[in-house]
Amino acid sequence: MMRLFLLLCAALIFTLGLIMIFSTTSAEVLDHDLQRSTHQALMRQMAYAIAGFLMAWSVAKMGYQRFLKLSPLLLIFFSFLLVLTLIPGIGREVNGSRRWLTLGGLTFQPSEFVKYIVPAFFIDRFLTFEPGTFYFRDLLKLTGLCSIPILLILVEPNNGTAAVVGITLIAFCLIARIPFKYWALPLCCLALVGAVSAYQLSYVSARLKVYLDPSYDLQGKGHQPHQAKIAAGSGQLFGKGPGNGWQKLSYLPEAQNDYIAAIFAEEFGFLGMLVLISLYMFLGYTGFVIALHAADIRGFYLGTSITFLICFQAFLNLGVVSGLLPSTGLNLPLFSQGGTSLIANLMGIALLSSIPNSQLVQKNLSQN
Repeated sequence: MMRLFLLLCAALIFTLGLIMIFSTTSAEVLDHDLQRSTHQALMRQMAYAIAGFLMAWSVAKMGYQRFLKLSPLLLIFFSFLLVLTLIPGIGREVNGSRRWLTLGGLTFQPSEFVKYIVPAFFIDRFLTFEPGTFYFRDLLKLTGLCSIPILLILVEPNNGTAAVVGITLIAFCLIARIPFKYWALPLCCLALVGAVSAYQLSYVSARLKVYLDPSYDLQGKGHQPHQAKIAAGSGQLFGKGPGNGWQKLSYLPEAQNDYIAAIFAEEFGFLGMLVLISLYMFLGYTGFVIALHAADIRGFYLGTSITFLICFQAFLNLGVVSGLLPSTGLNLPLFSQGGTSLIANLMGIALLSSIPNSQLVQKNLSQN
């Protein structure tokens, strides 16, 4: 029952996302008189969805146990792909960031898959230790291995994705009850050094200044946050109606990506946003229930990590759109336009739904 509810929430979020992708991209085509179909972005997203469903089905058939066992090989392979994204002529550069690879005319972002592979690898390695035999040196070795892809993502640069992966690992440390003395104090020191170092980067300091005052750079990085607030606020209680938003008409560029929730708020209002947030809350609830009733500790750890990962990304994206958080460059899971992100998140949902229920396993064993 919970798996059905999980899939239903994911399907509803994806359907609402398709509606908004068509609404924003078709308006852009008509507004700029572009020589392409108004349905092109919609069809492209549906094509990625079909590919995502096929890969999700394969992952579900494979099962979470095998995925965990394959995680070391997957980590090596995708770390190699991350290195390729940084090589000029191989990696594709967009807006100063090298995050994409092109294969057979299709562009994909390896870091989207790394979000799920790194926690899976951490879980698989952690569970090779007997209870009470996991010491600080073991945590350092394991963290060092996981930090390789995270550092490569930082170099792209893609601070938002690196932060999400890192915080997911911190959440796992809490769930697995790894002693605070092993990771809390070193983490605080690392975070302090990282924050000071990051602030020295013009890329990061500019975003923080824009976050504190969007008018600091209204013609640049502050433009989208400023227009997103206008879009969300103008929707009021009931919204302007589907397709009637104004901010997607060149006022909020590339709205179908990170700021698609702002256009949704403008067209469907506060009540629409309440429905969308509720869907993510229900998805999170069902994900944690599935993890809580997993047949083994591996399923519990992987289920909680995947659920946290999806919900935390949604929280960050909606926080950025509302102006509560600085820009992270993260899209809204299952909702925003983005082929690689959609495929990776569908695979995450499939892994979550493949975790067996302990009560069902016990019932089947008793019947046999």
